[in-house]
Amino acid sequence: MNKGAAFVVGGTGGLGSAICRRLSTEWDNIAIGYRSSREKALAVAASLQNGIGQALPVSCDLSNRDSIEAGIRATVDRFGTIGTMIFASGVEIPQPFVSKISEEQWREVIEIELIGFTRIVSATLPHFRTQGFGNFVAVVSVANYCFPPGDALSSVPKAGMEALGRAVAKEEGRYGIRANMVAPGIIDAGLGADFLKSLYSPEIWETQRKRIALQCFGSGEDIAESVAFLASDKAKYVTGQTLIVDGGFSL
Repeated sequence: MNKGAAFVVGGTGGLGSAICRRLSTEWDNIAIGYRSSREKALAVAASLQNGIGQALPVSCDLSNRDSIEAGIRATVDRFGTIGTMIFASGVEIPQPFVSKISEEQWREVIEIELIGFTRIVSATLPHFRTQGFGNFVAVVSVANYCFPPGDALSSVPKAGMEALGRAVAKEEGRYGIRANMVAPGIIDAGLGADFLKSLYSPEIWETQRKRIALQCFGSGEDIAESVAFLASDKAKYVTGQTLIVDGGFSL
């Protein structure tokens, strides 16, 4: 098992819940961060592998620094240490072209995703430094490597998240702290699953599927496996990196 608890921000979402389930096979304790639905967090806790030490639903509103700090404090009080902080949260984002994006839309996504991630990092780093270990894994986007038109509202804040992750890796490595990112491609989970059903026609999605080297869309479990690797001691000499998990979509 890995040291400390795993804290998953956005643990009730499609990707977040898959990450929680995967981490529960390697981590003694999981903190499931949620914004508004404790019931969903409890359902995720109930789905975790038998034998896990404890699953703790934790309120974690990314727009509220006090909420974040209280959630981290509750996790430390319960489990003693946090070994990994996973950021798998985000805003439900449409697919407008840049010319159609309003300032309000930019502000909402940047506030929750990019600024939210800065709040998570700022509130977690003191604990990691005190412990002398800990790592961040942020779920970002393959759009920063192979841009699909209409994805700017999602990809621009996540580019900032990647830059922050690399900064943390460079500056905090001396304290035993790592930071890495996972960039999903087209994933049939969470918002990706909704897009596959409602955003474009089946014919367009079939064309997109054929563009992927492996000829299939990914699953939440595919992303969870990569997150689990980067969060674990198996990746103890990996930091500041973005692992692209897209089946070859960006080739």
